[in-house]
Amino acid sequence: MQLERLGQLSEAIAAYERLLARTPALPDCWYNLALLQRRTGRYQAALASYAQALAHGIEGAEEAHLNRGVVFADCLHDAPAAQRELEAALALNPRYLPALQNLANLYEDLGRREEARSLYERILSLEPDAAVSLARYANLTQISGPRDPVIERLHAAIGRATAADQASLGFALARALDACGQYAEAFAAAQTANAASLRSVTPAPRYDRAAQERRVDELIRAFPALSGAGSPAASTVPRPIFICGMFRSGSTLTERLLSAHPQLAAGGELDLLPRLVQAHLTPFPAAMASVSPATLARLAGEYLAGLRQLFPAAGWVTDKRLDNFLLVGLIRRLFPAARIVHSTRDALDTCLSIFFLHLDQRMSYALDLMDIGHYYRQYRRLMRHWHSLLGEDLLEFNYDDLVRDPRPAAQRLLGFCGLPWDEAVLSFAGRGGSVRTASVWQVREPLYRHASGRARHYARELAPLATYLAEPDDA
Repeated sequence: MQLERLGQLSEAIAAYERLLARTPALPDCWYNLALLQRRTGRYQAALASYAQALAHGIEGAEEAHLNRGVVFADCLHDAPAAQRELEAALALNPRYLPALQNLANLYEDLGRREEARSLYERILSLEPDAAVSLARYANLTQISGPRDPVIERLHAAIGRATAADQASLGFALARALDACGQYAEAFAAAQTANAASLRSVTPAPRYDRAAQERRVDELIRAFPALSGAGSPAASTVPRPIFICGMFRSGSTLTERLLSAHPQLAAGGELDLLPRLVQAHLTPFPAAMASVSPATLARLAGEYLAGLRQLFPAAGWVTDKRLDNFLLVGLIRRLFPAARIVHSTRDALDTCLSIFFLHLDQRMSYALDLMDIGHYYRQYRRLMRHWHSLLGEDLLEFNYDDLVRDPRPAAQRLLGFCGLPWDEAVLSFAGRGGSVRTASVWQVREPLYRHASGRARHYARELAPLATYLAEPDDA
């Protein structure tokens, strides 16, 4: 435990393993070992340790089943196994709210709307002030108008909630008001929700504009040129397809189109690449000046091994970790033939959607509209650099173009990735599979245009941002 407090996780794991080799009948130690293995990406080992904790009679066994379910869902992309574990937890304790919440979330990911709604209703019957469940229940409800009972319920709950819960409820309220055309009230609710999100963390996160500008400057200096190219069919199997860009830029829809191909697995927001950078290339990007070709080859092999572990039967795997736009230079060094897709959307629509989205407070830029604008301009500056180096080897795939004329846009996307055309890509609305992003319900609907140009409803509120985004990025 002392090693863990010091951040020496591998050493802490080794100490637990030595202890348990001598005295295996310690269920709490198995549980603690599993937690550390999960934190260090050793997911199969974590599952085995949780199983040992259960086998040795850990008290509160439902929590071990819950954690196994989270590993299966979040880390191994195995929804059926996750559902079995969560149901096992609820068989032991039918009123166990974390398992009910996670199972409802899983149903949402799988597109099982009514089952998710039913579980949220069950949670709220047990705990009427369960703010996250009420917020998610509201997001699943068709709002009839400004006086909809769900809107009134959200208002009442916000009045007695903590700052963290006010944020969850406030974003749901903003979304509900937007859905029924109450745009000024929706924007105000989003503003209040972002302020509550900021208050909910101590110390309050602050976006450092100068630090972000330095970060982009360092990346541009670290990668003045990018050599190497290749056919998309020339990479080692599985072949990664990287989708990067801003949140709310249409990336989930882009991945959904590609996932129609039978040999492609939708990886979602994988943490494989950031984990490799943190473990082997710090400080990044300065470490790139001295990294050897042998090290890059080893890291590429580790990344591909991670893909094979998660998706053993796939020929292609999408990696939709959006902030990989910061790592395009590294991606090119690791995989010269990899396909990199840059998902884009109207700048004001993108920034507005982020402002209405409840993101982790560590993404501190998202809590203030003009900070979002600054982050967007720095992202745009960096992507302009990558495009200048890679040219046609970096595809800009625009959401607004796609919804205007789907077929040619989708054909261009599949062709760029080296995938044969399949009519099924245009019929993705009813397709199954798990979707783990804020766009979980939008990408299950047929293509629609009403989200394109959404910013027009907020012209007055967005006027300062529009002026700022129109300025040159180096101003």
